[in-house]
Amino acid sequence: MDARSFDRRRFLHGGAAGIGALGLAGLPGFRSAASATAPLFDPVGPIVPIRALPDRLFRITVCLRPFRATGPRIETEQVGRKLVVHNYGHGGSGWSLSWGSAALAVRKAMEAGGSGDIAVIGAGALGLTAALTAQRAGAKSVTIYARERFPDVRSARATGTWSPDSRVALTDSVGPDFAAAWEQMTRLSFSTYQSYLGMPGSPVEWTDRYSLSDGQPSGSAAHGQSAAGGFIDLGDRVRDLTPRSQDLAPGQHPFPTPFARRNSSLTFNVSSLSHLLTEDFLQAGGRIEHADFHSPADLGRLKQKVIINCTGYGARALWKDESIVPVRGQIAWLIPQEGVNYGISYKHLSVLARRDGIVVQDLGPDDRFGWNDANETADRAAAEASVAVLAEIFAPPGAPAAAPVPAVQG
Repeated sequence: MDARSFDRRRFLHGGAAGIGALGLAGLPGFRSAASATAPLFDPVGPIVPIRALPDRLFRITVCLRPFRATGPRIETEQVGRKLVVHNYGHGGSGWSLSWGSAALAVRKAMEAGGSGDIAVIGAGALGLTAALTAQRAGAKSVTIYARERFPDVRSARATGTWSPDSRVALTDSVGPDFAAAWEQMTRLSFSTYQSYLGMPGSPVEWTDRYSLSDGQPSGSAAHGQSAAGGFIDLGDRVRDLTPRSQDLAPGQHPFPTPFARRNSSLTFNVSSLSHLLTEDFLQAGGRIEHADFHSPADLGRLKQKVIINCTGYGARALWKDESIVPVRGQIAWLIPQEGVNYGISYKHLSVLARRDGIVVQDLGPDDRFGWNDANETADRAAAEASVAVLAEIFAPPGAPAAAPVPAVQG
């Protein structure tokens, strides 16, 4: 074995002493924890290093988040003889808010006489949850009409983390009732996702996250205040839903930064989750039909009188809704690894190990990164640069730092 190799068995199974000091002294790239140990009642468990190598990239995806300054559009519109209930424009919070916004949209549909046949436009996260919610609310027949299905929809390219207020609205643009409506959607979605824990394929699971810092981590924005770029931060309204973060001092964690903050959050393994939602919908008698709509007038050919519009970013073209702003995000996908089931935030990088791949994403200096960028072409150079930044965490001491990720990429 050369100087870069290490004893993996000792690393993973170091026993009580290995847990206290994490047994990492012999692992290149991890600094000794001789001066302090993690609390005995809640130590940091063994961390399997990520193989951050460019030849382990198996795909690169780009997703355009449909952002609206005023927040998601959940309202009705009469189009000829059709009553359309809009349910789109969730920014980076589509999966997280999906069940809550579906409940609001379906309620409007049912009140409009949609207890018989309901049509849902779009088969992404919002379309599937709206269709399932309509079935559970008692609709006799629900049909999804969509041009694309998983894995070709934009929802399949999501990060897969619980993020209910990620670029969901601008502080200065929302109405007085927005915060309360957002909280209602968030709590309902969170509650619904708990019923998917422990299911085959782990469609939803809790995983630990580590935010790494060269300086003492700072606190989050205060309730209702703007995050970077003017985006609203409402996290404190639902602070009771997730555990509090724990600050880890040097020696209490195995990472090469002086400080780390640990937390736990929901992970959506999107491949298994979307498959499960689709199967549940079909088994309950739902139908999915291929359809392509170019204007609202095209909805006239549908037999259903009540339609729930869940077209996401596609609503910008279909409904000529210029209030939707694309926010580009690119993900570099590394091959999944046994035992790697955690997330890392380091510099501008976000990493989340899922069952269907290790998501590596450059978030840029603030939430305006990727703003109004509709380019969906994958950038291989930027993807490899992101992987190189991740490799710094596990690199031997003194190894050269990675080149900066190009700031123009989302």
